[in-house]
Amino acid sequence: MRLLPFLLLLLSSCSQRIYIVRHAEKVAAGPNMNTDVPLSVPGQQRAEDLMNRLKDKKISLVYSTQTVRTVSTATPTADHFGVAIELYGPRPDSAFIATLLSHKKNLLVVGHSNTVDDIVNMLCGTTQMAGDLGDKEYDNLFEVKVKGRKKIFVRHKFGAKSE
Repeated sequence: MRLLPFLLLLLSSCSQRIYIVRHAEKVAAGPNMNTDVPLSVPGQQRAEDLMNRLKDKKISLVYSTQTVRTVSTATPTADHFGVAIELYGPRPDSAFIATLLSHKKNLLVVGHSNTVDDIVNMLCGTTQMAGDLGDKEYDNLFEVKVKGRKKIFVRHKFGAKSE
């Protein structure tokens, strides 16, 4: 019976971390181009920087919308951890948020400038981000640490500084 308090303490200290990013820099769409454009060279570097930032975080699942730029941003991290990229969206809803929270594992979610705030706020259950990211904001890495019912929001920077 002495083991029981130790196990309860160990289980109560477990937490989940959900990392949320906007896709990396993309190629500018020309007048006759599809709007689903790939990453630019700086965007490809930022995707690698993201993987390097998360390489010791034991990511178990990676989620991305189905655009080329989000999948390309997620790929280096997914490859590093040997996990498939699960597609969602394009907009997060309460079912998607419930799915993220149900995993109890560390996750990466790659979204867009107009959805990252929704994901963070829905995960936290409170407004942590007042609005969409700016058009040139790419260096934010948002973390929601879930420990029981408690949620802690942290904003990190990674890669080259955005303009």
